[in-house]
Amino acid sequence: MKKNLRSLFSLFLVAGALQVQAQEEMVDKIVKEANENSKLEELAHEMVDVVGPRLVGTPQMKNAHDWAVKKYDSWGISAENQEYGTWRGWERGITHIDLVEPRVRTLQGRQLAWSPSTGKKGVTAEVVILPEAEDSTAFADMISSVKGKFVMISVNEPTGRPPYNWEEWATEKSWKNMQKSIKETDSLWRNRIKNTGYGYRELPKALEEAGAAGIVTSNWSHGFGANKIFGAYTNDIPTIDLALEDYGLLYRLAENNNAPEIKVVAQSKELGEVPTFNTIARIEGSEKPEEYVILSAHFDSWDGGTGATDNGSGTMVMMETMRILKKLYPNPKRTIIAGHWGGEEQGLNGSRAFVKDNPEIVANVQALFNQDNGTGRVKNISGQGFLHAYDYIGSWLEPVPQEIKSEIETSFPGTPSSGGTDHASFVAAGAPAFMLSSLNWSYWDYTWHTNLDTYDKIVFDDVRNNVILTAIMTYMASEDPETTSRERAVLPISRRTGEQMTWPEPRDAERKGGLD
Repeated sequence: MKKNLRSLFSLFLVAGALQVQAQEEMVDKIVKEANENSKLEELAHEMVDVVGPRLVGTPQMKNAHDWAVKKYDSWGISAENQEYGTWRGWERGITHIDLVEPRVRTLQGRQLAWSPSTGKKGVTAEVVILPEAEDSTAFADMISSVKGKFVMISVNEPTGRPPYNWEEWATEKSWKNMQKSIKETDSLWRNRIKNTGYGYRELPKALEEAGAAGIVTSNWSHGFGANKIFGAYTNDIPTIDLALEDYGLLYRLAENNNAPEIKVVAQSKELGEVPTFNTIARIEGSEKPEEYVILSAHFDSWDGGTGATDNGSGTMVMMETMRILKKLYPNPKRTIIAGHWGGEEQGLNGSRAFVKDNPEIVANVQALFNQDNGTGRVKNISGQGFLHAYDYIGSWLEPVPQEIKSEIETSFPGTPSSGGTDHASFVAAGAPAFMLSSLNWSYWDYTWHTNLDTYDKIVFDDVRNNVILTAIMTYMASEDPETTSRERAVLPISRRTGEQMTWPEPRDAERKGGLD
């Protein structure tokens, strides 16, 4: 009996040693493939340069989905575009903006997403500042003055230098004076908007109804040359966004009664109601095919730039991870899914739709890894409020190369995300879903939703690190003999409200959007 027990114990030790050896060999292969045979630059060029920005409802978004399916097929991975709803179809054309009075100058700017077209001939009109009124009644009496004119509705920034530039070079007194000026200017402009009786979304429509020729904005992102580019709220007249420098020029000309005129050619096409999609790729599991490890990244973008870091970099991480795993780990224990979500920028619509439409998958998620905040290497992982997340996340991180994991800070059990990016859709449904949060790389000021979010901002060494991290954690999650716990921690008291935090509730997607 003792001999048999010793034999069994010896077999157990041998099996354990072989398992560790196999794990080490797989990790080494992943690292080597990611570093020596990377496809990241190829993926970036094809997706960011050739396909371009991926605004929901545009032909470019559909082109991106089709490109991803074809790319996966070339790697021997099954993928499909799954329709989840519809959106307003629109296609951006040429934008050209010229100052024609009191002098001639081509201005830097573009029409906002879903802006109505001016047609090829364009529109030429005087530019005026939003009328200043004491209250909404006074504004109603003044609004007719905008008829036939372009109306400026954004604050004229007191400085075009970012705060870090002032902090480095200005005297203490000068910087304090500028901070005071910025605060006062912002306050006065907020009051000007408030006194119209309209919010920022409603005001352009009111000006349109009053006969304005167009709307002029400048949504500065507090970085040199960077503007946030979002959507238009007009139905018939163009809405354009100008660079801070040119917006300031027009504002000063109008303020000093120089009667500036601009010619705007902003061509675009309305395409009616078009379908919206998620692209879903799968590597089928061999032992537990009805349990899932999901790689998550939203596919859509705003279209001021080309969506390189929001969220081209996250998309590339998940696609490259799938390629590597298909090559090195073609028969995973659990099914591995890559979810490339559409419509994230309009409210997590793609991922919320997937959660709602696939309850059997969500109920059997082993883990989901999401990446969405820029090109930097992963710096933080939170347990998202799952009580035992430390146990499995910690073990999956163990074989990750030291130079990668040593920079990662973790917080367990953490608190659940209620929005912001797509893992939150799964967390709300109780699935263990985790955000791989990246280093900043000036993301919020320079590339998040800006005209500067382009290929040249990708830091490929950091993205490669993220591929290695994601591939190893996916492999470990798939191989784990244990199913992850979904037990929730008791949430803390909110510092903001003073009340105990509650778990977020699942929400369905907006299935028909942009058509109002």
